[in-house]
Amino acid sequence: MAEFQLNPSSSWLRPIIYLGLVFLALIAGCSLIKVERIDAGNVGIKVNLAGSSRGVDDITYTTGWVFYSPLSTAVYEFPIYTQHKEYEEFEVQSKDGSGFGVAPSLNYFVQSGKVDDIFRQYRRPLPAIEEGFLKTAVYEAYRVATNRYTADSLISNRGSYEAQVKANLVSQLQAMGFTVQQITTKLEPPASLKAAIDAKNTAVQTGLQTENRIRQAEAQARINIAEAEGRAKAIRIAADAQAYANEKQQQSLTPLLVQMRWIEAWEKGGSSVPTYTSGGGGGQFLLQLPPVGNAAK
Repeated sequence: MAEFQLNPSSSWLRPIIYLGLVFLALIAGCSLIKVERIDAGNVGIKVNLAGSSRGVDDITYTTGWVFYSPLSTAVYEFPIYTQHKEYEEFEVQSKDGSGFGVAPSLNYFVQSGKVDDIFRQYRRPLPAIEEGFLKTAVYEAYRVATNRYTADSLISNRGSYEAQVKANLVSQLQAMGFTVQQITTKLEPPASLKAAIDAKNTAVQTGLQTENRIRQAEAQARINIAEAEGRAKAIRIAADAQAYANEKQQQSLTPLLVQMRWIEAWEKGGSSVPTYTSGGGGGQFLLQLPPVGNAAK
């Protein structure tokens, strides 16, 4: 068998071969060693994929660079800052059997010291846990809380209802490494109850409008009465003033004043001259004298 020997004229191939070997070595090294940066606000979990110690290591990386071999190790990032999760609407039943639709929104965070326990328990990243375990816990908290209320009391006590849901979640999740900060609910009553509530609200609004009209009518009546009383009072005052004036005028008409006015009218002549009069008891007497021209005749 003939041996293969490089031709001295092909010695230029040697550097290319060496470069190829170095490139292959780099590729192999990159496949054996991997670097990942754990961002601030996250916790890194290193998981052994092979060997007798398969599982979660005791080392929890907070931030910084992590060096590991992807052939035997996996690294997962868990955010420990506040997470916001909105769930699609599902139905729960009240104590009296009415079905309510609820679409909850949840604010929570993962306790940094419990990240390894959470991963050891569920073996999934956080988004998968949200759609699995957390979703089931939220549903159960709503189911238990809703079943303690009748339909009417649930509508009337939304605040205490959501507080009960949060208390149920906290008691279930706190010890497992999840801290619930806030939960809000888009509560949708059944169609029949919603129609009854709308009718009741319409009746209440109609009653309020009627009461307002009654108050306005009563106020207007009081205004009219006050105005009428004011006019009557003004008339009485004017009448009293006129009566007082008449009385004073009568008191001022003494016999002497009357005689003076007769004399004044007599001196002026004309139709205003008095014909005759007599005083009280016949003490005074005044005759109509003929005109001066007639006396001459």
